[in-house]
Amino acid sequence: MAEKPTLETVAQEAGVSVPTVSQVMRGTGRISEQTRKKVLQAAKKLYYVPNSRAASMRSGENKEIGFVINMLANPFNAEVVSGAVEVLEAEGYLVSILDAEDDAERQRRHLEAFIRHGRGGLLWVPALETGQDTIDLLAAHRIPSVSFLRPASERFDHVGIRNAEATTTATRHLVDLGHRRIAYMGGSGMSHVRRERLAGYGRVIEDIGGRPVIWPSPDGRVAGMEAMRGLRAAHPDVTAVVCNGDMIALGACHALNRDGLLPGRDMSVIGFDDIEEAALAMPPLTTMTVSPRKLGRKLARVLLERIADPDMPPAVTEVPARLEIRGTCGPVPRDA
Repeated sequence: MAEKPTLETVAQEAGVSVPTVSQVMRGTGRISEQTRKKVLQAAKKLYYVPNSRAASMRSGENKEIGFVINMLANPFNAEVVSGAVEVLEAEGYLVSILDAEDDAERQRRHLEAFIRHGRGGLLWVPALETGQDTIDLLAAHRIPSVSFLRPASERFDHVGIRNAEATTTATRHLVDLGHRRIAYMGGSGMSHVRRERLAGYGRVIEDIGGRPVIWPSPDGRVAGMEAMRGLRAAHPDVTAVVCNGDMIALGACHALNRDGLLPGRDMSVIGFDDIEEAALAMPPLTTMTVSPRKLGRKLARVLLERIADPDMPPAVTEVPARLEIRGTCGPVPRDA
C-alpha cells in the first residue's frame, strides 16, 4: 500500500520547502501566487488533506464543534442542525453531530467522547433527567457550551423559545375564532419546554372560565394521528387543538382527513415550530413559527461569541414565536 500523502511528499512534488507548503495550507505567510498554485496543484494530485488536529495542537485553536441533539429524526431538530452547521462551517469549523435520543446515559457517553477528542465547543439539547454530574463534567473541562431548548445550568449560555408566550398567542387565536372547548395535545412528562407551553395554554383557558383538556402523546406523525382519534373519542365536544409540535399537528390533521373531516372546517389545529413540511401540507398548517434554520444560525453565533470571549457572563437568549395563519384554523363548526 502506498504511503499516505504528507507535507513532505507535497513539498517534494511541488519542488518547494515543507514550511512553504504548511503556509499555503494555512493561508499564512508571504507566498507568491505562482508558488501557491503550484503547491495546491501538487496537493490535489496527491489527494493531500491537512491534519486539522495537528494544526490545532500547533496553534492552540480547536476548529471542531460537537452537537448533541435530543432526537435527530424530528424534522425541527434536523433543520436547526442545518442552520447551525451552515454558520459554523462558513467560519472554518467541523461539526460532529450525535443523537442522544433523549437518554441521559447515552448523552453522557457522547459528551465524554467529545471531551476525550478535544472538541473546541459544544451545542446540546440536554436530555430529560440530565444529572448534575453531567453539568459539573462540562464545567470542569471549561468547554465553551450553549444549551438549546432546555436550559442546563446558569453556568452556560442558553438559547430557547418563549414557549408560554407562544401558546398563549395560539390559544387566544382560537378563542377569537369562537372556540371554547380547546385541547392541548402532544408531549409527555413535564419537560421544561412542555411545562412552559402548557402554562401559556392554561392561562387562556382559565381566563375564559374553561376546563383544560390535556392529551399526552409522543412526538411523531403516527402518534399524532392516534392521539387525535383518542382525543375525539374521549372528548367529542372539543373543537380545536393546540399541538406541542408540528409533527403531532400534521398527524392530527391526517387523522381528520382519514375520517372524512377537514382541518380548519370541522376542527381547528395549530402546530408549533413551522418545519418546512407545515407549509406544504393540505391544507397548509397554521403554526407558531420559530424558523428552525434561523434558530440554528442564532445558536451557532452565540457559541462563536462564547469561543471568542470565554470569560464573558453567561447569557440567555429567548426567541419569540410568531403565529403563521394558514388553512387549519377556522370558526367553530355550526353543529358543534
